[in-house]
Amino acid sequence: MGRLIAVVLFVAVLVPGVLLGREWARAGDRRAVAGGSVELADPTAEGTAALAAQAAHGRRWRRLGLFLGLAGIVGSVVALGEASVFLWVPVLVLGLLAGVLLAEVTRPRPRWAPAQPVRRPRRAELVSPWLVWTMRGVVVGAVVAAVWSWSAGELDATVAGTAVAVPLVAGLLAEVALLRAVRRPLPATGADVPVDEALRTWTAHLATAAASVLGLLPLGVLLLAAGIDLGDRITEHFDLLPVALVAAGFSALLSGLAVAVFLLTWARPVRAGARALAG
Repeated sequence: MGRLIAVVLFVAVLVPGVLLGREWARAGDRRAVAGGSVELADPTAEGTAALAAQAAHGRRWRRLGLFLGLAGIVGSVVALGEASVFLWVPVLVLGLLAGVLLAEVTRPRPRWAPAQPVRRPRRAELVSPWLVWTMRGVVVGAVVAAVWSWSAGELDATVAGTAVAVPLVAGLLAEVALLRAVRRPLPATGADVPVDEALRTWTAHLATAAASVLGLLPLGVLLLAAGIDLGDRITEHFDLLPVALVAAGFSALLSGLAVAVFLLTWARPVRAGARALAG
């Protein structure tokens, strides 16, 4: 009976990851609509220049992120030697996602005249509130898990500090990017409105996805480690806590990988003049 309960609990804890993947799939539909609106419109010279400038800006920062990741790998090899081999992929992913977040935070404001009177979009018009609040919950969960593991003696101060700093800084950068996206006034020219909406939508989803991945992956590792550690102890009765922690860890890791896949599709820049509603 205890094993049956453990299996049911394991499956139940995986459900949030499935729901998160479904919500990001819906976000992909929003991306298609926003991109299709740009392709159906005839942007002004300012709108076309804004699209080119935003695409170049994103490429520069993502290349910088790749360079930071490679530099981090070299630094880990110098500091840790052969033991650093397990850190190469996480460090590279961290650098790439840092480049994505920094690109969205530093997006230059398009040079078109704002609407009069000044109008601004609501955040819910750009990205699902469910995705934003999930990102915030994941960041908080990763920080709490890191602090708990450090207080339990499972992590040293350096590793715990890194596990706290990475999701926390990522979450703050994402919040700044979201705030900038909603604070920028809407353009006055009708032809540039779909361009502006698409650029804001891309920023909101890229920032939310990058911060979510940087929260989900460390959260999953910490929960897995805690569950495995608790599973080694001897108890009088069947203990469901290790099962729940391991299942939650798997769910967080799988969710992080799923969001990363959607992030790759959002990384492509907004384009005009292509086939309408093209992926």
